[in-house]
Amino acid sequence: MGHRPSSLDGFRPARASEPRLAVVGNPENRRVALFEDAVRAAGLPAPRVVPWADVLRDGGADFAAEEIVRLDSPGENPEVDRLLRGAVDPTRVEGSGRWYTRFTTAVRSLRGGVRLDDPDELAVLFDKRLCHAVLDAAGVPVPASPTSGPQGAPVRGWDDVRASMREHRMARLFVKPAHGSSASGVLAVESGGGGRIRATTSVELAADGGLYNSLKVRRYEREQDIAAVVDALAPDGLHLERWLPKASQDGRAADLRVVVVAGRATHAVVRTSRSPMTNLHLGGRRGDLDAVREAVEAAGARWTDLLGVCEQAAACFPRTLCVGVDLLPAVGWRRAAVGEVNAFGDLLPRLTGLPGSGAEGLDTHAAQVAAVLGDLARYRTGTPHA
Repeated sequence: MGHRPSSLDGFRPARASEPRLAVVGNPENRRVALFEDAVRAAGLPAPRVVPWADVLRDGGADFAAEEIVRLDSPGENPEVDRLLRGAVDPTRVEGSGRWYTRFTTAVRSLRGGVRLDDPDELAVLFDKRLCHAVLDAAGVPVPASPTSGPQGAPVRGWDDVRASMREHRMARLFVKPAHGSSASGVLAVESGGGGRIRATTSVELAADGGLYNSLKVRRYEREQDIAAVVDALAPDGLHLERWLPKASQDGRAADLRVVVVAGRATHAVVRTSRSPMTNLHLGGRRGDLDAVREAVEAAGARWTDLLGVCEQAAACFPRTLCVGVDLLPAVGWRRAAVGEVNAFGDLLPRLTGLPGSGAEGLDTHAAQVAAVLGDLARYRTGTPHA
């Protein structure tokens, strides 16, 4: 009879000299599996996995003082989504405000351990208005925004969006759920002569007024439809940003996701699209990173300077080991702005590190494990990385 796999296969207790790692995540998710693989590949015992569902139901979780604790995305699990958003249908867009409140409360309910993700910084990273203000104050180039920071203009509905467009002369802008991710609920709005208005989005507006995530990017050209979507999203909180023209590759708009680990840009992928949203699940395609480097250098800029913008953004969150930075290269490739900083932006399977990054040959998860092992004394004392 063949060997039957067990959850204990490959398990061994940590030796006294070895770090003990734990991860809070959804056990069935590939994110957790990738982290487990990276830990084992480093010669360490498998990390202890604490399910988000248990944290939410039990009101927290406890960790030993010496456990090094990584938080991973609570997404892609219907039960966890229901506990966070209160939504029965996981395809519904609404509820991100409730998700934010419950998620940040759950993060703060974790007790003990040495954290690779700081609760206060996560609260900023998951509020686009707060994150924009922190980046702007640090001198990181970002799109102009009337909703930036605690004193930003409130957006109670479409009328407020229209007013901001007029006041700030924003004929083209992005309307983003303040606590959204993966382009959920995002609208790229552009106005033209004669009062014409158009919005490009993955939101499907149902006949009953409900909003649903879709893998199809669609355009709304009736203002009443756009207003209905925005009005339904507004109670969750909205963030407005000027729509910056982006560089292109092979006739497609291009941006980059750059992973920064322990302050250093280690991995990058180019995303291209014919729509304003470059997310791969919405039809975006991976572009040619070598061609981007060549275009940047040909424009008289330096590739290291663009990576430096991402590292500058990550430096705003010094107590969080890893972030994914969305970099928006300007037309001509000489300059770039930061669109977003993502706490869980490291899901780039099989992508290895950039030349000269120190993560050559390592995927994003292996690079994080290496960073922890490389600065183990600091983590054991609970001191955040520089």
